[in-house]
Amino acid sequence: MTDGEWQAFVRHGNRTGKLGVVRPDGRPLVVPVWFLLEDDGVIRFQTGEESAKVRAIRREPRVCLTVDDETPPYSFVLVEGIASVPEVDDAELWRVAHACGARYMGADRADEFARRNAVAGECTVEIRIERVVAERDVSA
Repeated sequence: MTDGEWQAFVRHGNRTGKLGVVRPDGRPLVVPVWFLLEDDGVIRFQTGEESAKVRAIRREPRVCLTVDDETPPYSFVLVEGIASVPEVDDAELWRVAHACGARYMGADRADEFARRNAVAGECTVEIRIERVVAERDVSA
C-alpha cells in the first residue's frame, strides 16, 4: 500500500488496533485499543495511567500496532514506533477520548465516552511512527 492507502486503511471505520508492548520479564503483551491516526502523523489513544501497557511503554517505548481487515481476502497494517506518555493535559485527554468515542461508538455517544474516559487516572499515549508494513489482499 502507498502511504495514503495505509493511512486510509487504519482510519477506516472502527477497526481496533492491537498494541504490542514488552513486559518487564520480556514476555509480549498484545491488547486491543481504540486509536486515532491524526493529521500530524501521530497515533494517539487514551488509557489508564497505571495500566500494564503504560507501565511497559514507560520502561520500553518501542511498540507495534497492528490493524487488520478480518474478512477475505485479508489486509493489514503493522506500525512500529516509539510511544510516549505525555504529562496529562485535561483538554487533550478529553479531545482524544471524545474523538475515539465518536469513531468507535458513533458521534451521538462521543460525549458519553469522553465523560467516562477523560477522568482522573487516565492519560493519552502517543506513538511516533518509524516503520510501516502494509499488505492488501494477502490471501488473493
